Amino acid sequence: MSAARIPRSPKVLVGVGIVGFFVILTVVGPWLAPYDPSSTNFLPNLTPSGSHWLGTTSLGQDIFSQLMVGARATMVVALVAGLVATALSIIVGVAAGYLGGFPDEGLSLLSNVFLAIPGLPLLIVIDSYLPASGRSNSFVIGLIISLTGWAWGARVLRAQTMSLRNRDFVEAARIIGESRFRIMMGEIAPNLLPVLASSLLFTILYSIGAYVTLAYVGLTSTAVWNWGTMLYWAQANNAPLSNEWYWFVPPGVCIALVGMGLALMNFGIDEFINPRLRAGGLSGRLRRTSGLPRRPRLGFTPVMHHPQAQTSGSVLTKMGAQ
Repeated sequence: MSAARIPRSPKVLVGVGIVGFFVILTVVGPWLAPYDPSSTNFLPNLTPSGSHWLGTTSLGQDIFSQLMVGARATMVVALVAGLVATALSIIVGVAAGYLGGFPDEGLSLLSNVFLAIPGLPLLIVIDSYLPASGRSNSFVIGLIISLTGWAWGARVLRAQTMSLRNRDFVEAARIIGESRFRIMMGEIAPNLLPVLASSLLFTILYSIGAYVTLAYVGLTSTAVWNWGTMLYWAQANNAPLSNEWYWFVPPGVCIALVGMGLALMNFGIDEFINPRLRAGGLSGRLRRTSGLPRRPRLGFTPVMHHPQAQTSGSVLTKMGAQ
């Protein structure tokens, strides 16, 4: 593939590295934890040391172990909510944009209702009706959060589908007798992959914020360790007032890093969608080797030419001259 097709911006590479690190931590985090995160066998309020890298809580629990174990629940809920919400947005958005008429009006009304309802109060109401076992189940919490995170993506996909439904390849599929479901999922949906990827990233980011918020206010099971639960116990024991920064700063930094990684990855998706941004993501050295100006003139779009394409063009020119 050419350099114009693969985003090589340092921001994108940093974002992929950050998100990849936390995905790996989701898998191996509980095995990296040196102690049981719920164990109270240590001295309370210890500062960071070689034995306890992030110190201990007021109950004598190892904070580093809580951080490692809590990564799994936080990321699992975010991934489940992001995938389910994206699937719902595909079904609703593509169907509304392609079918039109009454189905479009009904599905658009449904999307507008979920957009108008405040997400966090709705999550609190739904979560309050869950049994105790449901509040400790990461998959159930992820499904609940996905109910409030699909509407925005559905609206975007509806608009994109409406711009594609009258294209020639869609008309050709309709003429040869393809079913509506086959056209929507096999012809239109693949052309929406960049938009879907961007929607998935921001839905995962929203899910992390929603889950951490629910845990911070004490609406999830405090027996399941996640970064929001760590903040809940830190606030309940007045860690900020006691200057125990090592208790609440690490989970906050992890949440911020995941959000930054997802946002940086979105830059790569923007470069993939918009040709005007593909050259903008290159470093100074890559710009010089590609023959692009370091600072393009205002109002002009730099265009990258692949050497193979230039060679093919010159060969065709010579053949035409002969």
